[in-house]
Amino acid sequence: MLKLIKKVLKTGTATVGYPFEPLDLAPNFRGKPQYTAQQCIACGACANACPSNALTMSTAEDGETIRWQLFLGRCIFCARCEEVCPTTAIKLSQEFELAVWRKEDLYETADFPVCHCRECGKPYAVQKEIDFALSLLQESAALSDRQISDRRVQYETCPTCKKMHGLSSSDRIDIGRHMTTEAR
Repeated sequence: MLKLIKKVLKTGTATVGYPFEPLDLAPNFRGKPQYTAQQCIACGACANACPSNALTMSTAEDGETIRWQLFLGRCIFCARCEEVCPTTAIKLSQEFELAVWRKEDLYETADFPVCHCRECGKPYAVQKEIDFALSLLQESAALSDRQISDRRVQYETCPTCKKMHGLSSSDRIDIGRHMTTEAR
């Protein structure tokens, strides 16, 4: 018995005093997703990439808003949402203590207004996503204000109305097959 006690004292403590002392986490530790609604454009890339369906996007019954929702009870902390987000609106933090008293406290939500088509008035896209695309276009192409306003009209028109009014750029492309025959 004394041999065992001597060996234990020689090796030292094998556990950590976690609740009383903070844990040392690895720098690439994947904890709770931190979401910044101001940076989000509601493109839905994170919801499409989430393998556990912890992230969802749904349209409100009135069609005026789109709701982004994260349910931490389903999250497997895989970081796919962080990888695909074009605006870095979602990042995994070092926070891992997620115990709550009520299930409702595991939900995070954000609502985004929907853009209505300029022609028919039907809702079809998130306004923030359209504004983001136009700002990227303005930065990269150095377009004038008139060109941007023309593009805004095109971006704020639903695909059905674009086809009806010829606003789609694909309407002006000839995709036909052109074969030439050679005389022998």
